[in-house]
Amino acid sequence: MSIKVILTDVEGTTSSISFVKEVLFPYAAEHLSSYVRSHFNDEIVQQQLAATAELLLEESPGSEVSAADTDALINILLEWISEDRKATPLKTLQGLIWETGYRNGDYQAHMYPDATANLKQWHQQGLALYVYSSGSVQAQKLFFGFSQDGDLLPLFSGHFDTAVGHKQQAESYRNILQQLQQQYTGLQANEVLFLSDIEGELDAAHEAGLQTCWLLRETPVPANTSHAAVSSFDQIQLD
Repeated sequence: MSIKVILTDVEGTTSSISFVKEVLFPYAAEHLSSYVRSHFNDEIVQQQLAATAELLLEESPGSEVSAADTDALINILLEWISEDRKATPLKTLQGLIWETGYRNGDYQAHMYPDATANLKQWHQQGLALYVYSSGSVQAQKLFFGFSQDGDLLPLFSGHFDTAVGHKQQAESYRNILQQLQQQYTGLQANEVLFLSDIEGELDAAHEAGLQTCWLLRETPVPANTSHAAVSSFDQIQLD
């Protein structure tokens, strides 16, 4: 059965991990405190601070950190950045901070040339392209909108983040499939191809019935894997 929808990861798949690790994360860490304080009265910032406090309470019952304790919450968020936590309120705040950097021209998102070329080709062929990343939807849109290869955002029909669930849980992919089926009547799970550089994510997608392809750009393909594996988008087979 042919592929009708391609769902792609970002970091390590369409673009280098080093851009996120060495550019975006340090930028967010450097500017988080000043951003939160200067935008403290913005509703979205207040919502993310409250969500951070709530998440902390869930993880550490009895925690005395409240949504009003700005200093403590900032320190927690900075710790989460250093730990590469996939917490939704952190990802949302990072997206807001990164927007400033993108719009100021402080950096452009890295793209692998083969990823850009094939995404454009697939779009021209009429395939529906979607993104699923641990980064917030806003961060994804900024990433592809301000890439080194220009504005790639029009190539994509939609975006998913951890609001649908964590990337190594099959239920997350079932949630995505359910939303896609609302857009494409009769779409089957095996007509959706998920691209990622993380085997655990591919395992979860496979469990949900999606087809999978493992991007291994710098490491050899393991001898035993249930996933198609390639080193470049050029090698991806859609039939």
